[in-house]
Amino acid sequence: MMLLAVIVGKALRFLLRLRGGGSAVPGRVALLIAPKFLERTIGLVPRGAYFVSGSNGKSTTTSMLVRVLTHHGLKVLTNPAGGNLPQGLASAVIPEVGLTGGLRHDIAVLEVDEAYGKLIAQKVAPTGLLITNLQLDQLNRFHSPEEVFGHLEDLATLTKDLLVVNGSDANTERLAHAHLERLNVFGVYASDAAIQTSAHGLLSAQSFENDDHRLASAGTLVATKARMAELEVAGSKFSVELPSPGLHYAIDSALAISMAAKILGTEFSEAKAADALKDLAPVYGRGEVISYKGQFVKLIMMKNLPSLQANLDALDSAPKLLWISVDEGTPDPSWIYDIDLRKISHADVISGTKTFQWATRLAYEDKPFGKLIEDNADALKYFLSLPGQHKTAILNYEQMMWLRKALGRKDLEGGND
Repeated sequence: MMLLAVIVGKALRFLLRLRGGGSAVPGRVALLIAPKFLERTIGLVPRGAYFVSGSNGKSTTTSMLVRVLTHHGLKVLTNPAGGNLPQGLASAVIPEVGLTGGLRHDIAVLEVDEAYGKLIAQKVAPTGLLITNLQLDQLNRFHSPEEVFGHLEDLATLTKDLLVVNGSDANTERLAHAHLERLNVFGVYASDAAIQTSAHGLLSAQSFENDDHRLASAGTLVATKARMAELEVAGSKFSVELPSPGLHYAIDSALAISMAAKILGTEFSEAKAADALKDLAPVYGRGEVISYKGQFVKLIMMKNLPSLQANLDALDSAPKLLWISVDEGTPDPSWIYDIDLRKISHADVISGTKTFQWATRLAYEDKPFGKLIEDNADALKYFLSLPGQHKTAILNYEQMMWLRKALGRKDLEGGND
């Protein structure tokens, strides 16, 4: 059945790529044909599988960790387009696997969804788990941060050896502390000075416990400014370049490099780690700048309240040309009333099915807005017609995916559809 699953999966991938973009359909079909597809592929990687999960920062942290391990000579299997559900993960594996299911990789580093990660871990138990944070996220889906805590707890319970968490997040620190007897547990901490560089700090979900859960440190974010972060990892202090400015990117770098140091042990080199992040491009849609017909469009993704606030906090100044586009992928946008919009002076165009909700939000703060155009294609045409080379778009995930494709970027693979 493995041979059939691989052949059909590869054929579907080829046909779907002809239309442009990626899809989870090949992975979904492969899993239907061979339910043990993940066990027979990822489960046999020699140095094990390492999962990255949490509310925000998963894609960026995964990208950084893969880059650091690769710079240390390892061949890493990953799911680079954020296909973090079982079918998306299987789709990411299909182009890498031989006809008999064999992989020529040393290690797997996989971004996994908080809720669906357990389904993957039940098939392929992670050797190690890295948790980025626990933040207020998708209440229509998760209801409360405590529910997400339970999902992450399930992942930690299925982990075999190593657990590294954001120690400056009280909830993930508390979660890790409960596994001290069974796992090798470490925290990555940010200094007070680093945290204070962002107007709203870490944006962690509220913790209802006051107990001290301090963990053994795997690394520290000592300081951050603009696109640089100073880290202390494995007994050495060094600086790394970030893909975009912001405290959240600096913490992601500290988490990724600290995790790499624990995986590599004596093989770890701070020089190679720093070199790995040099000129690292942002993960698609997360601060990514797309060049299109002489214009440069920066994409800021608003997945939830903390992600948008962190990205706004990282702006040096208000965008001069701004497009906001949000659709039904954000079913309840009422949380935008809790966003501090001081870094936004106006919007030139607002589009998507949530056009009037965003226009109302800006009006409450007497911030001007230009055209309201619900149709995406018409809004994009108008936005690109505005004079000026450098433009910014704030979009939810679904709109970001649409815009990337409209701007000629069809390099997505292993989506979750």
